[in-house]
Amino acid sequence: MAFKVEQALHMVGGGGETSYATNSRLQEKAIYRTKPILETAIAAMYRTLHPERMVVVDLGCSSGPNTFLLVSEVLGIVGDLRRRLEQKPPEIQFFLNDLPGNDFNNVFRSLERYEKKMEEEKGDLLVPHYVVGVPGSFYRRLFPCNTVHFFHSSYSLMWLSQVPQGLESEQGVLLNKGNIYVAENSPPQVAKAYQEQHRRDFSTFLKSRYVELSIGGGMVLTFLGRKNKHPADGELSYLYGLLAEALNAMVSQGITSEDKVDTFNLPVYGASMQEVTAVIHDEGLLDVEQAQTFESNWDPFDDTDDDDIVFDNVLNGKNVAKCLRVVFESLIAHHFGDAILDELFSRLAEKVARHLLKEKTKHTVLVIALKKKA
Repeated sequence: MAFKVEQALHMVGGGGETSYATNSRLQEKAIYRTKPILETAIAAMYRTLHPERMVVVDLGCSSGPNTFLLVSEVLGIVGDLRRRLEQKPPEIQFFLNDLPGNDFNNVFRSLERYEKKMEEEKGDLLVPHYVVGVPGSFYRRLFPCNTVHFFHSSYSLMWLSQVPQGLESEQGVLLNKGNIYVAENSPPQVAKAYQEQHRRDFSTFLKSRYVELSIGGGMVLTFLGRKNKHPADGELSYLYGLLAEALNAMVSQGITSEDKVDTFNLPVYGASMQEVTAVIHDEGLLDVEQAQTFESNWDPFDDTDDDDIVFDNVLNGKNVAKCLRVVFESLIAHHFGDAILDELFSRLAEKVARHLLKEKTKHTVLVIALKKKA
């Protein structure tokens, strides 16, 4: 699977049953959950800079109803601030960024409906704003120096720029056979390869954003991570392990080949807070204003806080499988072909359902607010 992620990755577009637009409640809940951190960061930047023109960027915007959530939140925060401070509202330029395969057509078809709704709700109180799409990988420069006041990214920084290097021995032997992520039986070299790729990518990300941020500018980053020290002990490892089990069962039945599974490794990484803050501190470019973790049920439609109650494990399994499908479908189809998709995610739903009878597992979510150093 030797290709750069941006060449194959995109969330499932459109508005159908298996689209990201229909199956992105996990991400929606995270945006609402992190609103207080966003409000604090935006308010601090606004009070410091009092910009007449403000640039806000959403990195990894995807498509569907979540796309304009950040736009709505920022407009509300800035609108309240300027009224309290009795100031003229700034003009805000929003840039929505994602990889070139993203369904930008759906985004901008939805923009007119969104704008009309906002005008009806806010009227003359609506802050002047403009929305533009920016295709491209955030693991390189996207904007001119010192031009962006605020970056936001939700659930996008778990992606790596490529499948980690070093998953083969010097003799060309595959090290992660039967697995698609860091698993309990993965050799130590596999975890090391993932950790090093994450460090390189996150370092590149921070350096790029530092150059693009104006003095006093900031970021709020939210991504799936883990609580435990070793990558194989994270909740994502459990979940992706179930997906690997489904693929291996299809190998045993001749539906796909063993070689296909052995050469497939997910270009994602669930970092710990310690790993993330270590890279930030090593780069020395941004100050950590806030760093928090929270948990979110695997099933995004399960809003209960109880760690033991599973009301409908079969429905939970189907919901979790749909969430994973909209995220990984493009990569799986690129490597295995699209003929296996329905069968694969049906099997995954069954495996998740059985797992949830034994343990109600939750995602660990990391949230970090950063500010550019002077």
